[in-house]
Amino acid sequence: MNNIIALALTFAASLAFLRLMNFIAHRGWMDGKLSRKVIHIGTGPVFVSCWLLFNDAPSARWLAALVPFAITLRFALIGLGVIKDDASVKAMSRTGDPKEILRGPLYYGIMFVVLTLVYWKDSPIGIIALMMMCGGDGVADIVGRMFASAKLPWSKEKSVAGTLGVFLGGWLMSAVIIYIFVAAGVFTAAFTSYLLPITGIAFAGALVESLHYKDIDNISMTLASALVGHWFF
Repeated sequence: MNNIIALALTFAASLAFLRLMNFIAHRGWMDGKLSRKVIHIGTGPVFVSCWLLFNDAPSARWLAALVPFAITLRFALIGLGVIKDDASVKAMSRTGDPKEILRGPLYYGIMFVVLTLVYWKDSPIGIIALMMMCGGDGVADIVGRMFASAKLPWSKEKSVAGTLGVFLGGWLMSAVIIYIFVAAGVFTAAFTSYLLPITGIAFAGALVESLHYKDIDNISMTLASALVGHWFF
């Protein structure tokens, strides 16, 4: 496919998902905390799946990275008050303060830009690290609030259920996206050969996420997952 068309389709898919979630949150059909996590979980797989639309031209990764870059730039402008978007603020903040977008959501977007440019379709490392951020960190809060469990001895704000949610959510989302890329012929090894590396990376990501580093999980866990990925690939 022509990469400009692929870029347009990727923008359309990503923005459609975001606007849908903003609309749902703004109408009060989903509370802010949950919509924030659904956006966190769902945006990444939508974007990464669209990588399959791009051909192998050297410019492809740069064009694809324009999507999270543009969305992240918009997040920054909303957080700074330059752009007024009440629906986005309600969907992506815990308290309704636009400045919250300058932390977690902004770091989330930055990680997508960086890992898209660094790894692209050349290695599964970037995909797995991004899926750990989406499926792992995103699922942790939902699972932690749904299931009562003991707090971690080294991090009183984190729970056993939440940490298991990081591992299982990140593992499952990584496995699904890697399976899609293997089926599409992007990665040529057998799908089963990726399961052990995904397990090791998910374990490391869950361990780092369990540490008490408030508001920078999107950076710390994602980078840790990428670094551990180099041990396997």
